[in-house]
Amino acid sequence: MTWNREDGVRGAEPVMADGLLEVACDESGSDGENLTAGNTDVFAHASVRLPMGSAAGFVQEIRDRIRSPAEEYKANHLLREKHRAVLEWLLAPAGPIHGHAQVQLTEKTFFVVDRAVALLLGAGSEGSSQAALLFREGRRTFGDERWREFLTAANQLLRVRNDAEPEAPADTFFRAVDTLSRASSGTDVSGVLDRLAAARPLADAYRARLGEGPPLIPVLNPLLPAIVATAAYWSAGGRPVRLVHDRQNMLTPDRIAWIEETARRAGVGLGGLRLVAARQDPRVQLADFLAGIARKIASDELNEHGDPALTASLRPYVGTASVWGDERSWARLGPAPDGTAAGSAVRTAG
Repeated sequence: MTWNREDGVRGAEPVMADGLLEVACDESGSDGENLTAGNTDVFAHASVRLPMGSAAGFVQEIRDRIRSPAEEYKANHLLREKHRAVLEWLLAPAGPIHGHAQVQLTEKTFFVVDRAVALLLGAGSEGSSQAALLFREGRRTFGDERWREFLTAANQLLRVRNDAEPEAPADTFFRAVDTLSRASSGTDVSGVLDRLAAARPLADAYRARLGEGPPLIPVLNPLLPAIVATAAYWSAGGRPVRLVHDRQNMLTPDRIAWIEETARRAGVGLGGLRLVAARQDPRVQLADFLAGIARKIASDELNEHGDPALTASLRPYVGTASVWGDERSWARLGPAPDGTAAGSAVRTAG
């Protein structure tokens, strides 16, 4: 099978009869609330805006090029070295999804620091800058071992599930803060740590609320704010969007209602969120491919063994609402200077 990009995409916006622009979404790298010791260090949420027929043709083209007997294709098929040409074709400027897809990246350890600081010191631009400072200086100021202990303690403080004594997560976290504070005298992060140490009452109140029952929106869940950011991106031109998302347990009716209400309060034109089985919607399949590919490329770059060509190919797809703290890798992954300045930490809405 061969295809023509102009015939497949031009003049064929996926607008439904109700006037909503449909955008298909999927994610890769979900480890629940275990963000510091899970199987992946990057979470990716991808979205694709294509007509159903065009997407079906592109999925079939991928199958024809790879020729695997697998019934269901996943991103790892395209990430195999023997299929490098197919991967490059998919991401290329002349490829099927360029200009019609986007991905929000989340560096999980930075997400933990950002959420802990937001809880204890407040959200907004000041909290974000404090989180970025702590994250940027943390490892080189305190060393890998102490910094890892702090990240693990922050993760445990925020997570809903707790198999230990009710006060144990807060005790462990503030011991870690104290350890870092004693080693931070005269450094740029000493002020942030002092403020964290003084916020113990807020941490205790948070843990007490968790004891009354699980919250509607877990603090450590990167998916829900990523969905809001995705809706904001695609509706920025003024046309409201409906997101079509792969089914998963996290997207309960109550949480979908929270997403829609959060978007409404933020002035985002989200006209609804519909769940489908990925295998039944080729647009979602393409989003699944992009999410898995982006997560792997971004993780490789984060760990200093990225492929320069693939990183450069991914860059046009990366959204400015990504949640990323590592400056070195973001300078390569983040949007080019003609978008939002790369090389600085960013955080998502919500």
